Amino acid sequence: MSRLINIGFGNAVNTDKVVAVVSPLASPVKRMVSSAKAEGSLIDATQGRKTKSVLVMENGRLVLSALQPDTIMKRFNDKNSSINEERTETQDE
Repeated sequence: MSRLINIGFGNAVNTDKVVAVVSPLASPVKRMVSSAKAEGSLIDATQGRKTKSVLVMENGRLVLSALQPDTIMKRFNDKNSSINEERTETQDE
């Protein structure tokens, strides 16, 4: 079952498609962002704010977010917790 998580300013991503959430400060990530921008596979969800995290999607696209990686990870984990709880409750019935 697919879930969407808010990555800031009303933008959302499918949790099943996220491979990694990384900081944009590392040189390899900066190169990945530049390359994705040139290829047209970059999605900017920062609404003009400073990029604080980069989400790597399974199709190779990169999504920029103005939220900290820790914030996104917490939202991702909170959603996974609720999914696991729903599955457990369904199995118990």
